Amino acid sequence: MIGVVGIEEARERAETAGLDLVEIAPDSDPPVCKIVDFGRYKYELSKRERANKAKTKGREMKEVRLGRSMKIDPHDIMIRLNQARKFLIEGHKVQIVQNFKGREMVHKHRGMERMQDIILQLSDISKLETPPRQFGRRMTMILAPDKIKIEQFKKKQALQKIESETPAEEKSPATSVPPAPPAPKEIPAKQA
Repeated sequence: MIGVVGIEEARERAETAGLDLVEIAPDSDPPVCKIVDFGRYKYELSKRERANKAKTKGREMKEVRLGRSMKIDPHDIMIRLNQARKFLIEGHKVQIVQNFKGREMVHKHRGMERMQDIILQLSDISKLETPPRQFGRRMTMILAPDKIKIEQFKKKQALQKIESETPAEEKSPATSVPPAPPAPKEIPAKQA
């Protein structure tokens, strides 16, 4: 912090220090300048921009497709739901997509039932943002993460993890009694 200095004097100081004179705030009166290494200054700026970009990128829309048609095994649906659950916990919105092929269009109600079931299964960590809608041969809905529910879910998971790691002896010491030592065998006395 030198104060207000003429431009020629500022250039001279930068040159004697072996650094560059960089204008930081050109719109202020007088303009604000710094004597810094310009290459390092540009590197730090790009590093800050990348960090800000990474923070804003966190909220993406993730898509989970329930197969190419309604003919999908319940186990496969559970795999997709676990993936959606992971996305929701990470803070992403999830779009669930159900496709219909051929004559399946006659049974749209089955697709709606499946969507309602998914809403119920993921209701512990999410809220419905866009209800199920039919667009041609696709039925979609959007689930958004519910921060309060996710925090409760994480706390419950942490408690379960702690309980599973606790050894059985520590859980109930009154019920765990060490086994009694075996009774000594009697040796018959020798008769004389």
